[in-house]
Amino acid sequence: MIVHFIGAGPGAPDLLTLRAQRLIAASPVCLYAGALVPPEVLEHAPEGARIVDTQHLELDGIVEEFTRAQTNGEDVARLHSGDLSIYSALGEQTRRLDALGIDWDMTPGVPAFAAASAALRRELTLPGVAQSVILTRYRRQASAMPGGEELSALAAHGTTLVLHLGVQAMEELVDVLVPHYGADCPAAVVARASWPDELILRGTLATIAAQVAESGVRRTAAILVGPALSGRDFAESFLYSKGRDRPA
Repeated sequence: MIVHFIGAGPGAPDLLTLRAQRLIAASPVCLYAGALVPPEVLEHAPEGARIVDTQHLELDGIVEEFTRAQTNGEDVARLHSGDLSIYSALGEQTRRLDALGIDWDMTPGVPAFAAASAALRRELTLPGVAQSVILTRYRRQASAMPGGEELSALAAHGTTLVLHLGVQAMEELVDVLVPHYGADCPAAVVARASWPDELILRGTLATIAAQVAESGVRRTAAILVGPALSGRDFAESFLYSKGRDRPA
């Protein structure tokens, strides 16, 4: 018996990987993250599979589902939205599984920030403009940020910044970011990236908070800030330059 932790992607069911689809189809138990995983993904589960919505379960309840599957000798497809590498609460689950001696593995998925980049039709790194992407979140009703990861410290780098879980605090975020990026820095919010009701807001740090307030977006949104979002005034990459030595 094994628990397959699977990144189910940002929302569009056809952004599920082939490996993820295969594992879901082979697992008689499927645990999924509530409204963040579309029903079309659950349709890959085998007939008669036990499908459990975990959005109202605490960690102990989720672990009980794992141990029940272990007792029955059933593989589990544990679906998380986006990718497992960030903000998936994976670590606390796998720590429990290790303590119980239950085997598990990980299958990556398309992360929300990548879906937001695609929706904006913007590369987040541009030569001479930004060569780093900082993925972080804003603390309001979430776990405390570790020392040294305060937003102001991260913003001081001036590179592309992607914020999760912060759209309800846009005015606060703008106040922190403007001293580092400037009020005219490009900013965007992509809500429910890749879903049928995807919403894209484009502006600057001076305008984006008002746009968010007017739109009514409250959750499931990525905030992107940085000069690379303009898509202008950058050098061509060395990768395809004429001056680069190429193998014969």
